[in-house]
Amino acid sequence: MTKPEPLFPANRHALYEQHGYSAAIRTGDLLFVSGQVGSRDDGTPEPDFISQVRRAFANLQATLAAAGCTLADLVDVTTFHTDPESQFGAIMQVKAEVFPAPPYPNWTAVGVNWLAGFDFEIKVIARIPQAT
Repeated sequence: MTKPEPLFPANRHALYEQHGYSAAIRTGDLLFVSGQVGSRDDGTPEPDFISQVRRAFANLQATLAAAGCTLADLVDVTTFHTDPESQFGAIMQVKAEVFPAPPYPNWTAVGVNWLAGFDFEIKVIARIPQAT
């Protein structure tokens, strides 16, 4: 059995150490990514909602890259929204930018009432590509 291996995006270790969790865990050919939010380098949220969603995806891509993955390797996506009804249009706009064509990953959206000062969070599972 493969021992789980924590992975971190470049220049973001302090954020995870401060809160006591890993950005992602690799086990076998799967990567389980912790929820990514639209935090700037100093840890504060992007103030504009659509910018926060775009930043969450950028932070996700940095975490995926640490494992040699891209958005094309996603198999399951869960997003969390503090006000799904009013945020839906902006989220769908960014989703179309990030995933412009099929195949699309599985996607589950969940409405929540608190995300530690953020309004959007994305958590994923990816398959790690085999080295050729």
